[in-house]
Amino acid sequence: MRTNKLHLVFTLVVLLGINTMNFFDRQILPAVQERIRKEWDLSDFELGWLVTAFILLYAVVGLPLGRLADTGPRKLILAAGVALWSLMTLGSGFAWNFSSLLIFRLGVGIGEASCAPTSSSLIGDLVPPERRARAMALFMLGLPVGVALSFPISSAIAQRSNWQTAFFVAGVPGLPLALLALFIADRRPQRMKDEGGRLNQENSASSFSLPPSSFLKVVRHLLSMPTMWWIIASGALHNFNMYALGTFLASFLTRYHSVSVARAGQISGLVYGCGALSIFVAGWLGDRAFRRTVNGRLHVAWIGLAAASPCLLLAFQAAPGDLWLCALWLLPGCALLYAYYGTVYATIQDIVEPKLRGTAMAIYFFGMYLFGGSLGPAAIGRISDYRAHRAAGPGADVTDLHKAIGLHDAMYLVPALNVLLVLVLFAASRTVKRDYVRLQERMNRQ
Repeated sequence: MRTNKLHLVFTLVVLLGINTMNFFDRQILPAVQERIRKEWDLSDFELGWLVTAFILLYAVVGLPLGRLADTGPRKLILAAGVALWSLMTLGSGFAWNFSSLLIFRLGVGIGEASCAPTSSSLIGDLVPPERRARAMALFMLGLPVGVALSFPISSAIAQRSNWQTAFFVAGVPGLPLALLALFIADRRPQRMKDEGGRLNQENSASSFSLPPSSFLKVVRHLLSMPTMWWIIASGALHNFNMYALGTFLASFLTRYHSVSVARAGQISGLVYGCGALSIFVAGWLGDRAFRRTVNGRLHVAWIGLAAASPCLLLAFQAAPGDLWLCALWLLPGCALLYAYYGTVYATIQDIVEPKLRGTAMAIYFFGMYLFGGSLGPAAIGRISDYRAHRAAGPGADVTDLHKAIGLHDAMYLVPALNVLLVLVLFAASRTVKRDYVRLQERMNRQ
């Protein structure tokens, strides 16, 4: 028993390390993009498209990898993905123009698409339901920690050396993590009996009657649950905002508040680092709320996100140069956005059969990245360019001052969409009980 616990702890620590580098490597580009923009004379739309193209490929590749996570060797899939994205991150430092950098970033996207479906499937099988939100929150700590480290480290390297070196440094840690992934726990759940002699269907590997190869039937089954539709919609809105902020926050601070690339990276890292506390607290509260009511996790999520919008609005209303007032409101605003991850991700595990969790996460990620994350950077970039030209006036040259105004105006879209996200999560909290009960009834009939 002690050996099993140690193996579980080792697995969770390695998964946390992998997810940390997942978001560290993903966030290098926004941290150093002001240097790249000036060197290659790129528009904000082109900067946004570098992220959008990455996300589109990530979403598409994630579907087959998610299904493979339900049927194949998960730790091998994960190890190969980590190795690939680490090598592609190293390669990004050799990019010589926009097109070459785009190709390397697409390679990163293919590798990173392996992380979420396999890791979520592993955690769903290894951790019991009553502790699942905390385990998912621990895994998702990699998001704020990775972003919080990437911004100051990558921007400082770009400031003192060059942006290429930032990619070289970031690519190295993933290679030993890929090796460690080969030693994590990868046990498929077995049909077990509880103390009363009843079958414990939560741990049953055969709790779903559809053949594993029938992918379309699996998709139809998963999408027959209203809660999945609401959660996918919530993921699209949330990822739109998170990728819009992640792509342009440092640029916004550099342009609108006139700080250096390194200082903008430090403040962005601090802002995102506060999300680590929020994601853990929300996961802990989500588990406590789940013990009282099935929709408790989603209540924690929408209440936390509801408090984020006014904070973000006040942050963007800070006058140019009033950096610390902006940062003062960005801290709670961004931190509260992280209430989403452990709570909502755990809810997907609550309503989906163990054998389908990898596929369910892949479908969820496909929807939220295709209709949310991929649109956020490009949309904010396009609005920023449009508002910059409006600020300059017809036929006038667009200066850095106009670009600062344009990006500032575009950022108001984030708190506005967050209000819609809160409504969607509230709607999901109204349907999750029914889907949860149906799952229990279905598994009890097996």
